[in-house]
Amino acid sequence: MGKFVISKRTNGEFQFNLKAGNGQVILTSQGYSSKSACENGVESVRTNSQDDTKYERNKAKDDRCYFNLKAGNGQIIGSSQMYESENGMENGIESVKNNAPHASLDDETNL
Repeated sequence: MGKFVISKRTNGEFQFNLKAGNGQVILTSQGYSSKSACENGVESVRTNSQDDTKYERNKAKDDRCYFNLKAGNGQIIGSSQMYESENGMENGIESVKNNAPHASLDDETNL
């Protein structure tokens, strides 16, 4: 089962990663100024991850593929890693769809 991991960046911002059951990061958030805003981002991923129209599929200058997951307002909630192929990117999207709704929440900011 997947999990969301909330952590604190060196600049003091909060971020989350969605990890698949194998521990691989499949989605990384932007930086948030507060933990509650970060937690709202997690809930937004849970909500929007099931809607295929919320995934923006992109190609980098080096031809690798990646995707962004967007909220209802069009704002990017999370971005994927780089994939060597479109097929790999589509597998990453499926992994987000499968893991996000029931992923546990692991807050590493209180360690």
